[in-house]
Amino acid sequence: MNAAAPRRGKPDWRGHVAFLLAVGAWLAWTAGLRPLTAPDEGRYAGVARAMLQSGDWLVPRLDGLPFFHKPPLFYWIGAVSMQLFGVHEWAARLPSVLGAWVGAVALYLFMRRHAGTSQARWTTLVLCTSPFFFMGAQFANLDMLVAGCITATVACAADALLCLDEERPWRGALALAFVSAGLGLLAKGLIGVVLPGGVIVLWAMLTRRARVALRMAVWWPGWLLLALIAGPWFVAMQLRYPEFFDYFVITQHFRRFAASGFNNEHPFWFYGPVVLGLCLPWTLWLVLWWRKAPAPAPARGTPGLPTLMLVWMGVMVVFFSLPRSKLVGYVLPALPPLAALVAMGLDRALAASPHRARLMGATAAMAGLLCVGAVPLAGHYGTPPDARLRLPAGESVRAGDRVVMLDHYFYELPFYWQLHGPVVVAADWRPAVAQASDNWRKELADAGGFEPTTMTALLQSLDAQPGRICAPGRTWVIGPSNAQLVAPWVLGMQLVTFNAEMAVWRHDGRAGEGPDCLSGHGSPGALPAWNGAS
Repeated sequence: MNAAAPRRGKPDWRGHVAFLLAVGAWLAWTAGLRPLTAPDEGRYAGVARAMLQSGDWLVPRLDGLPFFHKPPLFYWIGAVSMQLFGVHEWAARLPSVLGAWVGAVALYLFMRRHAGTSQARWTTLVLCTSPFFFMGAQFANLDMLVAGCITATVACAADALLCLDEERPWRGALALAFVSAGLGLLAKGLIGVVLPGGVIVLWAMLTRRARVALRMAVWWPGWLLLALIAGPWFVAMQLRYPEFFDYFVITQHFRRFAASGFNNEHPFWFYGPVVLGLCLPWTLWLVLWWRKAPAPAPARGTPGLPTLMLVWMGVMVVFFSLPRSKLVGYVLPALPPLAALVAMGLDRALAASPHRARLMGATAAMAGLLCVGAVPLAGHYGTPPDARLRLPAGESVRAGDRVVMLDHYFYELPFYWQLHGPVVVAADWRPAVAQASDNWRKELADAGGFEPTTMTALLQSLDAQPGRICAPGRTWVIGPSNAQLVAPWVLGMQLVTFNAEMAVWRHDGRAGEGPDCLSGHGSPGALPAWNGAS
């Protein structure tokens, strides 16, 4: 995997294009084979579908309410994907697949230019057959999309810095870096700009290129590009919702980063075993590199390349380790430099081995099998029993039907049932209750604060439901299988289907029916016997 000699003559791009298209096909081919994982995939796929359904491409909405946890790029791509390919899991995950592919392409092109074609291909192979990266590419949330944008930003900015340092054309690469940073800002917020900037600045300082980095940082056409890409949406949201800046920037960025009380709290060292364990078997070669060949290897390719990868990975892991709230996918931007280091380790550890090709091929085959095997495993353990609960044959929710969710928001059901609009969520919405935990209730209550009138129509009390259900029209009620304990009136409705986790009831309201039509139909207790298909 030695660096290729400088290329002369007209390059043959067909081999590179074929390799990168194969990488894209590999990342995408199993993306539709498992149900959406609740709540995360149900949430983000649902927001994208709602954007397509409503025709409002500006405001992301969760159950009809403005949802400003994150910017809209994932939802835009997801909505376009569903419009083109239909509403199903593969289309919902396409934004993540594209993010992974963009990151892989950017890393490949950077490594090819600065370390040679062989090193570039092995780096990309390591990255895309790491089970962590492979499954992240097929998980419908924002982590892989922003990871791809960050990878492209770092790769383009590093290329521009090296070119500028060597007095070669650099403005095109730097323009692409700013474009990628703007997309990263639209993908998940400030980290799309801050983290790549931190990597480049620290690397430039360590390699004595600080002046070059400063010259890049003050290149005003790049900042203009970034502002033109990301600025309009943020300005539009601030003009429409005066509370937007405080909620999106202060709460969702700074308070969430610094404060406790959010979900998924883990110790500082959490990401170390996560990255090393979920990238097996490739990370074993990283260990062998340090154990068997601790002395510096002869320089190959661009000087300072290993330093860039170490800084890049270190910045990502340390940054995401600082807050108490940690999700596994946050650290995905650390995987591209890790893959490059592993590829360098392979080159170093197997330089003199007669079985080099066989060992590398066996590792790649094992990694590929682990990736494929992780798909059904994730489908089994990541999908709750209530996901994809189907209505019996002949039953369907029609346009104009009223849908009520009791004391819970089932993120994935609007997607799978193809509901025609927002649902009513009947629960305790007192502020002390709604803000007590970082869960579905808080998400909806926060979203409702941006549009109080819409919130009043959609977030209602349990006690208000019987009278509304008895009004003319069809009402569906979806709730936990023991919902009768908090809403005994559901026993006055027709039980449609249920499973161990949830149940569905229906009532066809008729003109002249009194507001107490559900009273006197049973008492709290177990569900009645049901013989239909669930």
